[in-house]
Amino acid sequence: MARKNKRKVFEQIEIIDAGAKGKSIAKAPDGKVIFVNNAVPGDVVDIQTTKKRKAFYEGTATAFHKESDKRVSPKCTHFGTCGGCKWQFMGYEHQLAYKQQEVVNNITRLGKVELPEVTPIAPSATQFYYRNKMEFSFSDSRWLSLDEINSGQEIENRNALGFHIPGMWDKILDIDTCHLQEDPSNEIRNKIKTFATENGLEFYNARQQKGFLRTLMLRIVSTGEIMVLVQFFHEDVAKRTLLLDYILAEFPTITSLQYVINGKGNDTIYDQEVICYHGKSYIEEEMEGLRFKINAKSFYQTNSKQAYELYKITRDFAGLTGNELVYDLYTGTGTIAQFVAKKAKKVIGVEAVPEAIEDAKANATHNQIDNVEFYVGDMKKVFTADFIATHGQPEVVITDPPRDGMHKDVVAQLLAISPERIVYVSCNSATQARDLALLDATYKVTKIQPVDMFPQTHHVENVVLLEKR
Repeated sequence: MARKNKRKVFEQIEIIDAGAKGKSIAKAPDGKVIFVNNAVPGDVVDIQTTKKRKAFYEGTATAFHKESDKRVSPKCTHFGTCGGCKWQFMGYEHQLAYKQQEVVNNITRLGKVELPEVTPIAPSATQFYYRNKMEFSFSDSRWLSLDEINSGQEIENRNALGFHIPGMWDKILDIDTCHLQEDPSNEIRNKIKTFATENGLEFYNARQQKGFLRTLMLRIVSTGEIMVLVQFFHEDVAKRTLLLDYILAEFPTITSLQYVINGKGNDTIYDQEVICYHGKSYIEEEMEGLRFKINAKSFYQTNSKQAYELYKITRDFAGLTGNELVYDLYTGTGTIAQFVAKKAKKVIGVEAVPEAIEDAKANATHNQIDNVEFYVGDMKKVFTADFIATHGQPEVVITDPPRDGMHKDVVAQLLAISPERIVYVSCNSATQARDLALLDATYKVTKIQPVDMFPQTHHVENVVLLEKR
């Protein structure tokens, strides 16, 4: 018996809101919510559903009867196929409004926390070319458009150097021009691809796990320093040297040229040896006279200019007078800890990643900051009563956890030590809302400041000041 097709088409549906993960929201005639992946609030569209759940549908707009006044023409020719800038067809002022709305909705509805007046979201001064780090993948079987597939013509050159198609681990979209990283990012990527193709260097095939060229990482920071890292699937000294020497000849201003030989199943480099081929093994970012060394494995906020704004807000919320002991939880490479150190008596940073703590200590020494200390370990195991007894009772705690938020044991420890102020920096206001609810009996949210770190996307950072009731 043939399976009944449960997909539906809803006609003349108005898109009424923006939702999570870059999708927009409509209401079906039966009252269920529809999450739409390619429309803007204010559009009137026909929707082909792709999934049906008990409480909602997912779908794609297939016909546009009216276009929203919030729409703009996307700058990028890859928009709609590349999943990197899902809101590029929405005016920036509207992107900001919906990001702020998401933060407020999550904290009031999910966290059920009372908020003061929300400070308007801090916009990014640049809406394009703001990322200091980009990662691209090589592929010998690039993603083909429908027009290419339907043409019936055989395509001999299938090499690609670009981004994964959303949800497809082995499909790479070849990128001509990306508007997320400043020059010479596009020139470096395109010249590497052309040279590799002309010289017969094999692009990687993820499904068959064969080939030579695997990934390309570019870091370009505000100081003008450039890091290029090429990941090879296996060693071939002649071919590797050929490519790396070409890169140096074409781009002699590169600060750090590095490579990795990685033959394992995934392309993460964090468990791999990174080899410096030319220049320094790191590049340096600068902020208020502080210099931060960034190596190939370092985590650093990917929007340098807006990171500075985020850190200034964090420092302002902390309200430091020079007499406070500050704990900086999830300190990463210690950037926030060092940024606030000159206004604190002492700062204690805690982080789970050993390499990050090594960077933090090196940067503190480099910056001649002697009132910071860094400790490594799983936060819920390190941040204990014994740790507090050893290092002191903090007046202020800054916490900047990953997307999952803080572990419940960390929240419990915060409540146990009860610092005067907690500054909570979050890249996920939903998990932040959950944690704020757990803190709500003891702490009141007195300031809230959303920050747009990633224009053209739905992502938003949020900074909250908590003070004891």
